[in-house]
Amino acid sequence: MGRYHEGVCRLCRREGMKLYLKGERCYTDKCPVAKDTTPPGMHGPSRRKPSDFAVRLREKQRLRRFYGVFEDQFKLYFRSAARAKGVTGTRLLQLLETRLDNLVYRLGLASSRKEGRQLVAHGHIAVNGRRVTVPGFQVSPGATVGVAPGSRDLPRFKALQGAPPARGLPGWLEFNQEQLAGRVLTLPAREDIDVPVQEQLIVEYYSR
Repeated sequence: MGRYHEGVCRLCRREGMKLYLKGERCYTDKCPVAKDTTPPGMHGPSRRKPSDFAVRLREKQRLRRFYGVFEDQFKLYFRSAARAKGVTGTRLLQLLETRLDNLVYRLGLASSRKEGRQLVAHGHIAVNGRRVTVPGFQVSPGATVGVAPGSRDLPRFKALQGAPPARGLPGWLEFNQEQLAGRVLTLPAREDIDVPVQEQLIVEYYSR
């Protein structure tokens, strides 16, 4: 699995918004992006109006970085969304939202999607009672996602028992605070996905 080794705050500055890549730090005054949203690099922001291609490319990059997905993998998601029934942009977002690492984050078991990927890769998460170590595993409606039995006694998970998710729980998920397990009730509707992107621009980018 590929990894990004540079400073993640550079990605937020490049997109001009918080991507919430550092967990709880992003919600505090210590977040560098809250003070400086200029793009990284020695030349600073460009004064030229971006082309239509640049606008669509930027939107694609923003969504990709939000979920921590690399380019080739993102293309596969788009192709799957284009083949599926329904609105392509919405289907793309649904595929990204039902990744296992994102669900771990949405359920409050991790403070960021990056931490969610780590928990999955280290074998701490189970789907329908079976340990899964693939962060991009697609979770279907009706499936249960929770802490693997052998990991529940770890201090980080014990601290979460009995506490609701820190950032609130989306309506398309349910969560048992004592068992540290949640269930996917249905696929999220577009209004349930709070990622600030215009997915139609991404569809146009790949349809050029």
